[in-house]
Amino acid sequence: MTAARTAAKTAGSTMLAPFRIRNYRFQWPADLATSWGFEMETLILNWYMLVETGSVLMFTVFASLQYMGNLISPIFGVMGDRIGHRNLLCIMRSIYATLAATLMSFALMGALTPVHVFIIGALMGVVRPSDLVMRYSLIGGSMPPAYLMSAMSVARATGDSARIMGALAGASAVALLGMGKAYAIIAILYLISLSLTLCVSSDASSTGTQKSNVNPAVSASPWRDLRDGAAYVWNTPHLLAAMCLAFLVNFSAFPLVNNLLAYVAKEIYLTDQKGLSYLVAGSAIGALIGSITMSRLGGSVRPARMMIIFGVLWYSMLMIFAQLQDPASGFVVLVISGVMQSLCVIPMSTLILRHSDERYRGRVMGIRMLAIYGVPPGLLIAGPLISHFGYATTATLYAAFSLAITILIAVRWRAHIWSLQAVANQR
Repeated sequence: MTAARTAAKTAGSTMLAPFRIRNYRFQWPADLATSWGFEMETLILNWYMLVETGSVLMFTVFASLQYMGNLISPIFGVMGDRIGHRNLLCIMRSIYATLAATLMSFALMGALTPVHVFIIGALMGVVRPSDLVMRYSLIGGSMPPAYLMSAMSVARATGDSARIMGALAGASAVALLGMGKAYAIIAILYLISLSLTLCVSSDASSTGTQKSNVNPAVSASPWRDLRDGAAYVWNTPHLLAAMCLAFLVNFSAFPLVNNLLAYVAKEIYLTDQKGLSYLVAGSAIGALIGSITMSRLGGSVRPARMMIIFGVLWYSMLMIFAQLQDPASGFVVLVISGVMQSLCVIPMSTLILRHSDERYRGRVMGIRMLAIYGVPPGLLIAGPLISHFGYATTATLYAAFSLAITILIAVRWRAHIWSLQAVANQR
């Protein structure tokens, strides 16, 4: 009994350990407010575009616009390494608030059109994808290695809980208040996030010593910095394997469980925006369960091997989801899929942060976020395929193809990500 109580106490303290760091106590609610705004905005705008245009092709094009910034995420990483990750994050979050306030104004005046949404969505898409680059770089710079897995798990849980509450709140806010007032709430969330981010110290390290967020050996050219970061990833096998898997899941998995859920809700399950919010919440509930599980496990897992195993299980669940025809079964499978998602993605992100040289951390995370650019081509290819073959066939093909590639990645870099002696599997 004593051993069991000790184990439970240790697990609980591991989960809460990151909050011993002052920066994290401000960053966590700031990230939570931002994530709430993102999720509300995504659900509201995706549904608006699907209903207003009535075209799955136009819908997938708009969804792709929101990922334009992934092409320049490495540049954001370079900028963060140069001017400080917290400073750049504050600039980005002020942009979110400005764009949300602009769209709110159009909606309140009754002048909102799909053209306005396309333009604002594209501008948001330039900046928003790099938010994770900066928030994860801040965590990596302030967190002791022993707390890193727990910190990343709690950070992931922040986004997962926001998907649940943000999706439900977004649908409810539009239904009760209208789009203009719903966007006022989103703008307020971004302003709260900005205020809290400003409270994060830009030079406090995790050990209590003072250090600058900016690399003292800044080179004359940011393009040289970018090339150096890319070369570092290319010549580090376990980082390269993780980047390949990151691109794959963004190309094929996330479009199926994020962007295309609106299509599934409307065309297959024949439900409304409220039904969509339940599906989004189901996926997020599962991801939250997985995140909490990882936060309690802390550093006891082998990250590289775990990301491969649960990547395979994730795609297996997506193949099952593709065959379902009723929302109740779909909800259950999305919950299980969400658990698999977190147990794959959190070890992947921890691996990348833990085994990246501090000098390259911003750039490496920028390249990691560049992998999210797999989403736009995944969506743009899926649109015509769904129109021609249907959602079930397209989703099954996506999942089966990606399952095979995941196994291929494990075989190709077996010594670096599968071997128990590999650096990437250190606990």
